[in-house]
Amino acid sequence: MTSTPLVVLENVNKHFGDLHVLRDIDLTVNSGEVVVVIGPSGSGKSTLCRTINRLETIDSGTITLDGQPLPAEGRGLAKLRSDVGMVFQSFNLFAHKTVLQNVTLGPLKVLRQSKSEAEARGMELLDRVRIGNQAHKYPAQLSGGQQQRVAIARALAMNPKVILFDEPTSALDPEMVQEVLDVMTDLASEGMTMVVVTHEMGFARRAANRVVFMADGQIVEENTPDEFFTSPRSERAKDFLSKILTH
Repeated sequence: MTSTPLVVLENVNKHFGDLHVLRDIDLTVNSGEVVVVIGPSGSGKSTLCRTINRLETIDSGTITLDGQPLPAEGRGLAKLRSDVGMVFQSFNLFAHKTVLQNVTLGPLKVLRQSKSEAEARGMELLDRVRIGNQAHKYPAQLSGGQQQRVAIARALAMNPKVILFDEPTSALDPEMVQEVLDVMTDLASEGMTMVVVTHEMGFARRAANRVVFMADGQIVEENTPDEFFTSPRSERAKDFLSKILTH
């Protein structure tokens, strides 16, 4: 199988004031690949994720999606946002809309689907994330794990080329984490291209094709999950793993 590069970051730098949060980042995510980004807090993981759909702009370097540079604004940016799905730490659902309305909003407004088409697809996706029976409830009536699964269905409804997950389980109660990870693992096995920033090492081991370890705004190491977790090469990674895997 030949891999097609889908998201390519080359020599990407980003500052917040004096803070150099991304330092010369080179990263290629191939079509159908699941890349899990891990590392200590403040290492630049979320910022990296957010540059891929231009929620954060970069100071230098290039980012391309499917061979095209990321557009700066206007229609091109709206198109980019539909090609690059995003699932946030906080679910960002519209409180005054039902679950199904949350999922169909983008397809109706951006993809110009008909209401019947958008709703049929929305129900299919809600079933896929195991929550079809909640379609007509409002977000506040759902648990955090259910809301996050709605957010995943909403991202899928745009038929994106890649989905970014920015710590999708870190705001959830522990008993809800697994139900979200299970849905993400399903997506991974179905060949969805995913970039996942997470603290869930079990998910990284199980679902990732590649683990990218970041520290101090740099990619320190990248490897298969097996290699990374059993024999990390860098001192930073060894230190990080020794702290988290002993608990």
